[in-house]
Amino acid sequence: RGGARGRGAAQPARMTAILENLIDTVIQVITCDGRTIVGTLKGYDQHINVILDKCQERVYSMNGVERVALGLYVVRGDNIAIVGELNEQIDSTIDFSKIRAEPIKPIAHGTF
Repeated sequence: RGGARGRGAAQPARMTAILENLIDTVIQVITCDGRTIVGTLKGYDQHINVILDKCQERVYSMNGVERVALGLYVVRGDNIAIVGELNEQIDSTIDFSKIRAEPIKPIAHGTF
């Protein structure tokens, strides 16, 4: 009942309800191309494009984590894989100089 169209229509509504509760909160976004972006959510639209302030990209590698300041930044909704609230208290205790990780691989669509 409702088919894929019905489920798809509900997804943006659920996501906007979640984002509404995260306005002025520090969030972490993982994009479909594997980027990790952290910033304060300032706004969003019906396409789930998000506006982040005091934003930084965290670039993970086997050499450590580089933090790249982005300032005010827009992430396109069609490139967002995961959005979550960031616990600033826990995040402030992490020693990023000791973290080593392979970068997240981009999402593959349709070809395997």
